[in-house]
Amino acid sequence: MTTLILSGFGTNCERETAYACRRAGAGAVEVRHLNALYEAGAGGVSLARYRFVVLIGGFLDGDDLGGARACANRFRYRRRPDGGTVLESLHAFVAGGGLLLGICNGFQLLVKLGLLPGLEGHAGRQQITLTNNAHGRFEDRWVELVGDAASPCVFTRGVARLALPVRHGEGRIIAESPALLQTLLAQHLVPLRYCTAEGVPSEAYPANPNGSAGAVAALCNPAGTVMGLMPHPEAFNHVTNHPQWTRRSAAQSVSLEGDGLRVFRNAYEYLARAGAA
Repeated sequence: MTTLILSGFGTNCERETAYACRRAGAGAVEVRHLNALYEAGAGGVSLARYRFVVLIGGFLDGDDLGGARACANRFRYRRRPDGGTVLESLHAFVAGGGLLLGICNGFQLLVKLGLLPGLEGHAGRQQITLTNNAHGRFEDRWVELVGDAASPCVFTRGVARLALPVRHGEGRIIAESPALLQTLLAQHLVPLRYCTAEGVPSEAYPANPNGSAGAVAALCNPAGTVMGLMPHPEAFNHVTNHPQWTRRSAAQSVSLEGDGLRVFRNAYEYLARAGAA
């Protein structure tokens, strides 16, 4: 179950993501530069070698055009040595049963590529964007999240609540129509929502750091094998990552695992079951 973490062009979360993957049960983890997707031979990357691909957070080059816009254009139009595009490779990877996770900037990339929400009949077409936070400020703090038990999302199975950090300036979800947002909620393709301390989904600041309608913090595709989220699960990989860890309950601290590891552990448990089948 080799995991591929794609880095470079300003993204900066590769070390903590690799650490989280290893702690959660990864068989092997490779961190490769995005340029390797376009290289031939032994130095290149073929997604067919992997079961789990992670697009990490940070600040991709060209983000002044909109978060991940420049990289999305490269993935759509720049040709690989085999003549195909990275977007085509990602579609084949997902169709073949691979898991794809986009965190923060990686989430921005997935929506601009049209891989999320990935509704039938809309493959490759962008239906969602992530734009400037409603209050116009960068947010770097912790948030509370509530999970949707009915979601098909592989990464959030059994997750009722999570505390995770956010660090973004463009995290506000805007759908191409109000009807689309309602469809996503009705089909349970919003596996995580920003919530109050009581667990109630909220569109209001400060519980919702960016003003996303529907309190959307994450999206998944109908199969549940592709997920993007704005909060950073890799940044809560140990109980002591939380600024109030000494005040959290003993039940929350007994395993020493941070909440974010549950996202990665779910991925590896799913892949193990799929391999056994």
